[in-house]
Amino acid sequence: MKDNYSVKQLSRLAGVSVRTLHLYDRMGLLKPLARTAAGYRQYGHQELLRLQQILFYRELDFPLKDILDILEDPAFDLKEALEGHRKALLARKDRIDTLVSTIDKTLVTLKNNDMLQVEDLYEGIPNEKVEAYRNEAMAKWGKDTVLSAEATLRSFSREEMKSLQTELLDINTRLSVMMGTDPTSAPVQQCIARRFEIILLLSGGKIEMGKLEYFRKLGELYVQDNRYTPVNGMPSMELALFMKAAMDYYIAQQP
Repeated sequence: MKDNYSVKQLSRLAGVSVRTLHLYDRMGLLKPLARTAAGYRQYGHQELLRLQQILFYRELDFPLKDILDILEDPAFDLKEALEGHRKALLARKDRIDTLVSTIDKTLVTLKNNDMLQVEDLYEGIPNEKVEAYRNEAMAKWGKDTVLSAEATLRSFSREEMKSLQTELLDINTRLSVMMGTDPTSAPVQQCIARRFEIILLLSGGKIEMGKLEYFRKLGELYVQDNRYTPVNGMPSMELALFMKAAMDYYIAQQP
């Protein structure tokens, strides 16, 4: 492997513009290994690895400032990051396949009725388990509470619901990539704050126990009952535990 690369050589190798590399340098996101006597930037192997990480995070739509925070986190681990990127990209591939299928079904549905049906609320759960889940929920929280929650969800159009579900999955993807970093960091907390907003929106404001207490119990549910891990689009219990830690910190910071 070549020892050093000029900014133009790195630009061609990585498929990014020289202007972009200059921007990364000014931000402190990707500093050159050294400069020549004439002041030209030189990049080495470690800079190539760091640029790879930057481009992976950009592919997942992370803002540059968040990428800088992640890479500068003392807890950042390259191997864990690469494993997280692989999982996230595979999840994105699966999600794209699902979205294409959803678009096909939605195009057909729009010719008829655009409102959600009860069975749409449980998409992804085997049919034989739907009634068991509903009966269990009714036993815990009351039939009226469950029917009210379902009515709130059914007030969304299919397009609105799919948009919110997609955003929740995207948040999960971002969080899975950041596992191994500090759950109290700004990028993680931004994801948790948006997740909180979406959950409140889906609840229709009908949370009797209080919004933050509901959010806290939801975090507990993710790790106490593993049925909720796949249902909520979480690929692993590891992510559920990381999310709970981030949710607990978010709740503790609220007035």
